[in-house]
Amino acid sequence: MWPLYAAGFTTAFGAHGIAANLGSATGDLGGSLLYLGVLLALYDGAEVVLKPVFGSIADRVGARPVLIGGLIAFALASAVFVVVDDPGWLWLARLGQGAGASAFSPAASALVARMNPKAKQGSAFGSYGFYKSIGYTLGPLLGGAVVWAGGLPLLFAVMAVLAAVVAIWAGWAVPSVPPLPRSRQTVVDLVRRLSEGSFLRSTAALAAATAALSVGVGFLPVSGAAAGLCPVVTGAAVSVLAACAAVVQPRVGRAWDAGRLSAGTGITAGLLLAGAGLGCAMLPGLAGVLLAAVGIGTGTGLITPLAFAALATSTPPERMGQTMGAAEIGRELGDAGGPLLVACAAAAATLTAGYAVLAVLVAASPSVLTRRSRGQQPDSACH
Repeated sequence: MWPLYAAGFTTAFGAHGIAANLGSATGDLGGSLLYLGVLLALYDGAEVVLKPVFGSIADRVGARPVLIGGLIAFALASAVFVVVDDPGWLWLARLGQGAGASAFSPAASALVARMNPKAKQGSAFGSYGFYKSIGYTLGPLLGGAVVWAGGLPLLFAVMAVLAAVVAIWAGWAVPSVPPLPRSRQTVVDLVRRLSEGSFLRSTAALAAATAALSVGVGFLPVSGAAAGLCPVVTGAAVSVLAACAAVVQPRVGRAWDAGRLSAGTGITAGLLLAGAGLGCAMLPGLAGVLLAAVGIGTGTGLITPLAFAALATSTPPERMGQTMGAAEIGRELGDAGGPLLVACAAAAATLTAGYAVLAVLVAASPSVLTRRSRGQQPDSACH
C-alpha cells in the first residue's frame, strides 16, 4: 500500500506545490493574470477530461500498468521543462503533468479498493486521504522553499525525481492485479450506473467538500490579510485546515470499518461542519479564520474517506477504475466551481457574501441528497 500512498502524495504535491508558486516564479509572465489563470487551469482541466478515460483503461488492462505509466509520464513532463528551462514551455509541462496525474490518480484509487477487503475500505481510503492531505499541506511550503533555493526549474526537477522514484517503487512493490472479466457495457448502461443514487450521493458530497476546501485554502488568507493578519498567521491557518483534514481521515475510516459510523451519518455531519466553517469565515479577525479552518478541515476529513469507501463497496470490482475516474470529476468540478462561485459573489457584493452563498449550498446539500435518494432501497453505500 505504501507506493499507493506515495502516489497520492505525488499528485497532491504536484498540484499545489507548483500552483502556489507559479505567480511569483514566472517573471514577466506572472504579470499576466490571464496567462497565470490558464497555467492553473491546465492541470485540473486535463484531469477533468482524462480521468474517466484512464479509469476505464485501468479496468481493461489492469490498474498497475496505468499507475506506473502515469507516474512515468508525470516525470517526463516535469523533466522536459527542466531541460528547456523556458517559461514559455510552462503550459506544456503543466498539461503533461495533468495528463500523467489523470492516469495514476484513479489507478491508485482503484488499487486501494481492489487490494483491500470490503471490511477494510474505510481504513484504506482514510490512510490514502491522509497522505494526499499531507501533500496538499506541504506542497505550497516545500514548493516555495525549493523555488527560493533554485527557481521553478529546480521544483520541476524535484517533481520529476519524486514521480520516477514512486514509479520504480510501484513497479517493484505493487502486485499485479489482473483485470476482471467484464460483461459488455453500452453507453446507456454506463449512464444508468453512474446515475444511481449511491454514485451521485457520494460524488456530490465529494464535490461539495472539495469546493469548501478550495475556498478555504484560497480565500482564508485574503480574509486574514483584510483583518490585518500577517502572512505567517494566515499561512498557519491554512495549515490548520489541511492538518485537521489529514488527522480526521484515518480515524473516520477505522470507524466505518468497525461499523460505528455509517456513510450517510458521517457525510451529513461533514457537510454541516464544512458549511458551518464557511459561515465562521464571515466572522472578523483571527477567531473567524481559525474557526473556519477547523470546521472546513474537519468536515472534509469526514466526507472524503466515507464517500470513497461507499463508492468502492457499491461498485462492481471489474468497473472500479471507471467509477473512481468518474467520481474524480466531481472533485475537480468542486475544486474549480467553489472558488469561482465565491469570487463571483464577492465581485458582485463582498467576500463575506461569497462565503455565505457557499455555506448555504454546502450546509443544505444533505437535505437535497436525502430527498434525491428518497424512495430508493438502501444500498451498500449506507454500510
